[in-house]
Amino acid sequence: MGNLRGDFRRTATFVGELDYVLLVCYLALVAIGWLMIYSTGSAYTTTIFTINSVAGKQLLFVVLCMVLMFFIQMSDWSFWRTFGIPIYLISLVVLSGTLVFGREVNGATAWYQFGPFSFQPSEFVKFSTCLAMASYLSGTGVTLRETRTRLIAFALFLIPAFIILLQKDTGSALVFFSFLLVLYREGLPGAWYAFSFGSALMIILGLIYSPIKVSVVVLLISAGRIAWIHRMSHPWWLALLAIGLTAYWAEDLVRWLWGQAWFASLKSDFSSQVVGQGLGPALAIGFWLVVFFKNFWKKNLLIQRRLYFIALVTLLSCGMAFLSGFAYSALPAHQQQRIRLWLNPSEAAADARGSAYNLLHSQMAIGSGGFWGKGLFEGNMTKLKYVPEQSTDFIFCTIGEEQGFVGVAGIIGLFFTLLHRITQIAERQRSNFSRIYAYSVAGIIFVHVVINLGMTMGLFPIIGIPLPFISAGGSSLIGFTLMVGVLLKLDSRRNLA
Repeated sequence: MGNLRGDFRRTATFVGELDYVLLVCYLALVAIGWLMIYSTGSAYTTTIFTINSVAGKQLLFVVLCMVLMFFIQMSDWSFWRTFGIPIYLISLVVLSGTLVFGREVNGATAWYQFGPFSFQPSEFVKFSTCLAMASYLSGTGVTLRETRTRLIAFALFLIPAFIILLQKDTGSALVFFSFLLVLYREGLPGAWYAFSFGSALMIILGLIYSPIKVSVVVLLISAGRIAWIHRMSHPWWLALLAIGLTAYWAEDLVRWLWGQAWFASLKSDFSSQVVGQGLGPALAIGFWLVVFFKNFWKKNLLIQRRLYFIALVTLLSCGMAFLSGFAYSALPAHQQQRIRLWLNPSEAAADARGSAYNLLHSQMAIGSGGFWGKGLFEGNMTKLKYVPEQSTDFIFCTIGEEQGFVGVAGIIGLFFTLLHRITQIAERQRSNFSRIYAYSVAGIIFVHVVINLGMTMGLFPIIGIPLPFISAGGSSLIGFTLMVGVLLKLDSRRNLA
């Protein structure tokens, strides 16, 4: 009799043991999401009880998720910890299958098609990666101070990200880098994050400006850093300033020189470009080497190690600037256009009917709502389908138009409350597995929300990421329901772990 009671306690969750704040936030977001989805198609459908409409199909998935949530709460909490890695491996196999059997949508081969329904396994893999990361990092003797542990932890989220990149679904692949937040909480050194943010900055600068000029600036900054550390005399600083200005504007200076009448005999557009692009880096590299070796030959081990580090950072920074151009050219044409418009917003107006169409109409829809909004089902731009993918990636436009600033602030407040509550739940867990899992869920939801809201307002490039619980899509809703449902289950049994 005692064993039966113990087994029941391990599986069933009583209503009073659930975290009501998290549960209410989840239910509120799902309900608001369905209402907004219905609003986007309210002018074209008369019934919600049909899978032929987006709202009808989403309602079916909402009901399915409520049933799924119930069964998760009735499950054994230890099941998710025990089978985290097997679930992850199975999900990778299913994910890889899309490369052969998947259906292509908007250039990405990321879906399985089953009659009127489609399934996107990458949404489920996000959940399974949360389980796998928590299972591995909570293992006995596992610590992020060891290189082997770091490599395995990185592999856990980079492998699915790579497979998704092969599907040409860049947006979903980027979400997996949210696990860097979890690793930071679990003790990964901050230098890794400084390197990551620095790399991202160099890539962006390499896309905005010439990689050669970016590299020249990096070389001269590192030379200045070496000169500052070793208290080099004033003539060196004057030389650094003179060479820096000459190197940065070398191409313009050579082009001006080639245009002078007294230099007409040597005039050549090709030669001016080649010499100009080569002279700047040559001056910067030459001066950098002089400064480097002048200090290197001091034979001080501490100084040499510091110089080695500066040299490595400089080399990687210049490499990132040049790599950005190659990576950009490898992207599909429509993604290149989106990145270009993001980096150069002034070009959007000139391409209003092209690649900037989504962005401009998204901003117009959000801005037209004003403070109070036009009212539920009263959004003109929503009804007339001005913004493509309005029920999925751009569902936030409907909220902005119909509910205005008040509705937008309310949605952001709900997400903030949800994420804050998840972090509170994470910190009160006795089990390392539950804590790491909770932070993994928080990281994925946070990245989804920030990127989706940012891309609808032009703060990020448009990369096709749904708004959690709100955007239409059964795969997304099921994936996030699994994340929240398992977290509720683990938290309800935190005193038994």
